[in-house]
Amino acid sequence: MASNPAKKPTVKFARKTSSGRYVSLSREDVDLMNYTVHMPPTPDNQPINEPAAAVDRFDSTSRNAASRPPLPVGKRRLTLTPCEMPECDGSVEKDEQGQDAHPCECGFKICNDCFVDTQRSGEINCPGCKELYKVPEFDDNESSFSAVPPAPQHWTASSQPANFDHSQWLFEAQATYGYGNAFWPKDDASVDGGGSGDNGIGSSDGDKQWKPLAHRIPISAAIITPYRLLILIRLIALGFFLAWRIKNKNHDAIWLWGMSVVCEIWFAFSWILDQLPKLHPINRSTDLSALRDQFDPSPTSPSDLPSVDVFVSTADPDKEPPLVTANTILSILAADYPVDKLSCYLSDDGGSLLTFEAMAEAAAFAALWVPFCRKHDIEPRNPESYFGLRRDPTKNKRRQDFVRDRRRVKREYDEFKVRVNGLPDAIRRRSDAFNAREEMKQMRRMKEAAAAGDQDVMIEVVKVKKATWMADGTHWPGTWAVTAPEHGKGDHASILQVMLKPAMAEAMYGRESEEQLGIDFTEVDVRLPMLVYVSREKRPGYDHNKKAGAMNALVRASAVMSNGPFILNLDCDHYIYNAVAIREAMCFLIDHGGEDICFIQFPQRFEGIDPNDRYANNNTVFFDGNMRALDGLQGPMYVGTGCIFRRFALYGFDPPPAASNSTPSHHPHFVVAETDSFRPQSFYDAELNPSFLPKRFGNSSALVESIPIAELQGRPLADYQSSLYCRPPGLLRIPRPPLSTSSISEAVAVISCWFEDKTEWGDRVGWIYGSVTEDVVTGYRMHNRGWRSVYCITAGRDAFRGSAPINLTDRLHQVLRWATGSVEIFFSRNNALLASNRLYFLQRVAYLNVGL
Repeated sequence: MASNPAKKPTVKFARKTSSGRYVSLSREDVDLMNYTVHMPPTPDNQPINEPAAAVDRFDSTSRNAASRPPLPVGKRRLTLTPCEMPECDGSVEKDEQGQDAHPCECGFKICNDCFVDTQRSGEINCPGCKELYKVPEFDDNESSFSAVPPAPQHWTASSQPANFDHSQWLFEAQATYGYGNAFWPKDDASVDGGGSGDNGIGSSDGDKQWKPLAHRIPISAAIITPYRLLILIRLIALGFFLAWRIKNKNHDAIWLWGMSVVCEIWFAFSWILDQLPKLHPINRSTDLSALRDQFDPSPTSPSDLPSVDVFVSTADPDKEPPLVTANTILSILAADYPVDKLSCYLSDDGGSLLTFEAMAEAAAFAALWVPFCRKHDIEPRNPESYFGLRRDPTKNKRRQDFVRDRRRVKREYDEFKVRVNGLPDAIRRRSDAFNAREEMKQMRRMKEAAAAGDQDVMIEVVKVKKATWMADGTHWPGTWAVTAPEHGKGDHASILQVMLKPAMAEAMYGRESEEQLGIDFTEVDVRLPMLVYVSREKRPGYDHNKKAGAMNALVRASAVMSNGPFILNLDCDHYIYNAVAIREAMCFLIDHGGEDICFIQFPQRFEGIDPNDRYANNNTVFFDGNMRALDGLQGPMYVGTGCIFRRFALYGFDPPPAASNSTPSHHPHFVVAETDSFRPQSFYDAELNPSFLPKRFGNSSALVESIPIAELQGRPLADYQSSLYCRPPGLLRIPRPPLSTSSISEAVAVISCWFEDKTEWGDRVGWIYGSVTEDVVTGYRMHNRGWRSVYCITAGRDAFRGSAPINLTDRLHQVLRWATGSVEIFFSRNNALLASNRLYFLQRVAYLNVGL
């Protein structure tokens, strides 16, 4: 017989198996588990001599208990263990083996009644260890845990006779069970039999089993323990050495002795500051297949991934060749990310027409290069690097038309390089021709005036400004080749040009008529991400704040135009070497517990370095040692490029409250949920008051309105109902509105030179001003507010690659800039000694080491 329990508030339990799969149970499932089914005695179902132990009603039988052999029948003894809860005289439940059943792996003894009472009262922590219940992992093939656990067993199977006839018991279940039979619910059916019930397993997007997108992998104890021991030994030896040096003075040269001791103490202190943050290194891994299953279930359906805005910065086309910048842009446009969720912004702080026209050429070539990369899965997607690889290009290529397509694209790229390299001469010849025409027009007007009897007009040498002309016959509003008023590097108007319009939400495949170009794209999505050229306004008398000011201008312009909740920052000479690098970062940012991550920092890898690396450009100790160690603390530092930011963190807001960080999102092994859906309001409602935001962000209604939208879209997915800081599933599948002329006009306004006046841009909002190492200061400010960061080393291929200084002069200039920035940080309010209590102690030591 079966009993149908009354409806209770939904409580979900989740367990992780050894394969990484999570299995959840609602309270209805637990009640279903408690059905008692009486079976008649059969030759293979005989009663035991003594009462069998009760089944673990906590659903948390430990691995040791599951692996122990059963006791012989007739020799089991039932000993009751008292409950450890105060004022409780109950006893702990027993498992099938007669052992105590514990709901937490800490072994705290609690009876079933006390456990149920604590769960109903909302307490989700174990009374013993004061942490969330830690349920041991189970193998997938263990039958003791399934979507619906087995019913309590009061009968055990005995040995089966060899001549037993199963036919007479074949249909016994139908006559014995009656109503209320246990069953395995299908994905589209609920536990109570309804097809659309809220308690069904997999009945909605929010009830799907969440698979972790990222994993934290600790360093093996066999590796880290000897390293820590070595540091301790060296520290003790250093202490004895300094004590000996202080006690044994050199009286013949006391001043020399004193200076040497001071230097030795300083070096010892610096060594300690450098070693302390290295005690807790970790590794991380991502699961891209889980990310695709959760957010991109079908290539034809809209993606639920958040939008990403990519910022590329350049300032001088003479030092940073436009061809290098164009290759970086092409690698971004060809990245493996939903096309309609990707936007690229190029900041040209020099306002050069050469860079502008090179981007126009790159946008035209992208129509061929990007579909080619998608069709043949090209890596890397920088054409200069791809065609320069010294390996067989046909390796792992199976399409019959690959060789023909590659030959055609290679020829088009060579022509593209010729056009880009010829742009300086083309612009000069065009400008000379237009200037000569203007001189002739001016001379003709003067002659006509003199012929008309105007005696005041003197025919003399006509001097016309040597302007730089665009291809359409108009003056270039940016910097001219010959500096003129309002047309210099520090004095020019705002320029914003949409090179490629935003892509549609639906896939668009090539037409058959395009086969005449030599490449068949009929089965390839030919859409391109949005590409925008931006050159902020510069005027004398305004501080432009170098790269930090250019980045903040891009933040404002992109917020008005695309408003991606995440921002990827790249230098013009750093390109995407791994097409799925952005997806790797998303595995951390939108995973459970990722709501307090401010940025994902990737290591810097370089090309063109000599085999001996004579200038130490690889910086292996820092990127493979220090940064991994900081990842085990509060996170790595921001190093200026190859970093994906949370836009909301750049706006200067604090991370979600500590109460939300202690929710089950950090503990996916055991999840307690309520019947209420995700919390729709924001934790930042008071700070997002429209009446206060203009004082901080400036007088732009479009910019202010975009802030709460970016905050909501950057949240992790609400995959379970107890998520307090999340967004509903499917929110980002809605196509974004088309780009309007009003948005472009507003974007031009927010990049003006006066917009930041009397605002907090550069002080609390965006990239921080006041230091040549604005990257370190910006990351420090975020960590000081309580945010944390993640160091992502992609498996197999590097995420990004760039160009390193190839001569000693450039390398020394770079080191001098870092040293100057360190001194500026130490003698400013960004000194780690003045940090708040939100900064971890060892993280504080790491930033203090940077300042010293």
